[in-house]
Amino acid sequence: MQLIFWIGASAAALTSLSYLPQVKKAWPPGSTADLSLKMLIILTSGLWLWVIYGLMRSDWMIIAANVIGGSLSLTVLLCKLRDRRAAGASQAAGSSARQAPKAKMSARS
Repeated sequence: MQLIFWIGASAAALTSLSYLPQVKKAWPPGSTADLSLKMLIILTSGLWLWVIYGLMRSDWMIIAANVIGGSLSLTVLLCKLRDRRAAGASQAAGSSARQAPKAKMSARS
């Protein structure tokens, strides 16, 4: 029984903490362009479904591992959404700035 526990605990720790480098990389604004939004949504949803499954089975190892992994994955997803919103806002600002001189020229004519 001891060996099974340590194998499970090690697997849970390694897979859960494997998201830390991605969180570190995604944390600075504008650094998530190469990440797939769909993949992050699917991964985060799947991890939280594992939490629900673990709760239903009363398996704290599954719960703990997936709460950690799900939280870290959610952090990366939120960074991706932040960067998409910022990119959209800067594109909209650039677009209106390009259109403003045209409007001034039309008014002068």
